[in-house]
Amino acid sequence: MQLDSIRVVAKREYLQRIKGKGFWIATLIIPLFLVAVTVLPSLLLAKAETRQKVVVVDSTGQAAGELQSALAKPSAPKAAKPDGERGRGGNTSFEPTVEPPGPDRAAQREDLDRRVRAGQIDAWIWVDPAGLAANHVEYHARNVSNFVTQEALRDSLSSAIRRVRLRQAGFDPERIGALTQPVDLDTVKIGKEGSRAEGGLAGFAFAYLLFMMLYMVIAIWGQQVMTGVLEEKGTRIVEVLVASVRPFDLLMGKLIGICCLGLTQIIIWFTTLIVVTAPGIVASIAFLPAGMHKPTVTFVLAINFAIFFVLGFFVFATLYAAIGASFNNVQEAQQVAAFVIFFLIAPLFLMFRIVNDPDSTLAVVASLIPPFTPLLMTLRIALQPPPLWQILLSYVLTLTFIWGMVWLAARIYRTGILMYGKKPTIQEIWRWVRYA
Repeated sequence: MQLDSIRVVAKREYLQRIKGKGFWIATLIIPLFLVAVTVLPSLLLAKAETRQKVVVVDSTGQAAGELQSALAKPSAPKAAKPDGERGRGGNTSFEPTVEPPGPDRAAQREDLDRRVRAGQIDAWIWVDPAGLAANHVEYHARNVSNFVTQEALRDSLSSAIRRVRLRQAGFDPERIGALTQPVDLDTVKIGKEGSRAEGGLAGFAFAYLLFMMLYMVIAIWGQQVMTGVLEEKGTRIVEVLVASVRPFDLLMGKLIGICCLGLTQIIIWFTTLIVVTAPGIVASIAFLPAGMHKPTVTFVLAINFAIFFVLGFFVFATLYAAIGASFNNVQEAQQVAAFVIFFLIAPLFLMFRIVNDPDSTLAVVASLIPPFTPLLMTLRIALQPPPLWQILLSYVLTLTFIWGMVWLAARIYRTGILMYGKKPTIQEIWRWVRYA
């Protein structure tokens, strides 16, 4: 192994890729895409204002007043509800009108449908004794895919019917609502430095952000290694390179250079995230309850995040490099690369189980399996730092796995980069490993 050759190759890989438009497009587009698919829909939903003209027909003669009162109430958060029902989703409001049931029910229903089609009203609700006994109320409208509006309507109807039933049973609905108010949890995180109040949802969101950021960068730049090897092999550039550089040094230089590029991308993302969110974070601190703190990025967490990124990158990049060297084009390589994707996707399925219990047997064992370690151990550290011996053991196991994978990939790489023509079989690849 010649360190000078590795350094030259790594420098070439880094500078060549960082100057390309693809790197900067990916660095800027991916955060914008994530915002577009996560934050933007929530903001649009929160800003959306829906107001429906609703006709209520109560054939029971008992619930009309309560229904009209409940539907006419403006949206309110959960804590403000007097009888414990959920708050309405979005900015949904209703303009209710109560109409008595007519002598000809079928004609009345047809007339209500006509008014909906003409745009005079948006929907109508029919309450009858049989439906009420079975906890069903009819809702007729031109659009029945408006699940947010329907959820708000369902909450209001449930509140009204609940109050009617309580009053019929001889109970005071206001008193019952006060006695059955839901209880909120004031979450307090216990750490070595002491206890402090911290929102559970905020802690999960922070851990999830780190997890997904690590996942995306490893997936993107692992694929870049495979694509780069295939390009050099396809253009025969690699034949010139191996004349002056040993295949092992060429592989290590390529891995180190692209790894540094991935770290550069993470630094850019973190810097952008801090700059963009800093004003909002500073403003929101003033509205936090007394003693409540936001999740913080500790020095230990930052160091472990960087280390596990490097380890995770080498775990998957060596696999991708071996796959790229073994095949002749992207189509052939992608068929085998799907197997590698499994080791990236599996932590996603385990993530929520581990979030719920970071110290469970499943969490400990899964986070010590080298292909899963970079993602799952980072998630555990962000949520609740595990014992030091588990972190150190994860380092040792992952480094051992990487050493074995580099040895294996280098042998495949040494022979595969000079092989052209037909698609190799598993037996042929194993022969490369044995005799390289």
